[in-house]
Amino acid sequence: MPTIQIEGRDSYEVAEGTKLVLALEDNGVDILHRCGGNTKCTTCRVEVVDGDAGPVGEAEASLLQAKGILESNIRLSCQIRVHNDLTVKPVMTVSSSGLEPGNRPQD
Repeated sequence: MPTIQIEGRDSYEVAEGTKLVLALEDNGVDILHRCGGNTKCTTCRVEVVDGDAGPVGEAEASLLQAKGILESNIRLSCQIRVHNDLTVKPVMTVSSSGLEPGNRPQD
């Protein structure tokens, strides 16, 4: 099983193929996902510090570009299926933003 290391926090083993946003939320990280994991809002973005998060799909690439997010290590956690060990740093959280997280994304 892949291991997700949250920068400044613990690490967690997750089932291969799990959406990163769900792996974070299910392990106590208060990640935002205002659009419910539908590639519309960018609030679930993470910085991939280490590891291979897989390819960026068209919808994710288009949204990131439209929002002016051009760093290659910034990804939407709702669009990452975990297949490898990763170290990530959440960019937006409930506690840092004061926003409601949003509807739980689908598996």
